Amino acid sequence: MSESDDFEIIQPTGWKPPRGYSNGVVAPAGSRTLYVAGQIAWDGEQRLVGGNDFAAQFRQALSNVARVVVHAGGPTARLVRVTVYVTDKQAYLASTKAVGVAWREIIGPWYPAMSLVQVAGLLEEGALVEIEGTAVIPPAV
Repeated sequence: MSESDDFEIIQPTGWKPPRGYSNGVVAPAGSRTLYVAGQIAWDGEQRLVGGNDFAAQFRQALSNVARVVVHAGGPTARLVRVTVYVTDKQAYLASTKAVGVAWREIIGPWYPAMSLVQVAGLLEEGALVEIEGTAVIPPAV
């Protein structure tokens, strides 16, 4: 049994199943909701890592999201919504294999509801990707 087994995945009748995300997720009653602020490829000292390598920046930003979720008491499979902001959609598309590998290594085989948005720029100079999320954490014991 995985950590996300108590979620209800919403897949409208007649829709082709999406690849790499869920159309909707219903969380169990009594859970706590965690809103994870947009994370970029910063290390613990707020230094941007990964240079101009989109996949490396994605990996670090996703690791930062995961770290917040774990620190709040949940496994990463408790993410129910993720928004990925990119400065270059083509860089994302060119890195999808590496992004998929990073996702499975950091989050696992669970794919929450997700959106990808191309933006003109991010606040921090040199940031290529920013990831924010919502997680549903089991009640505090």
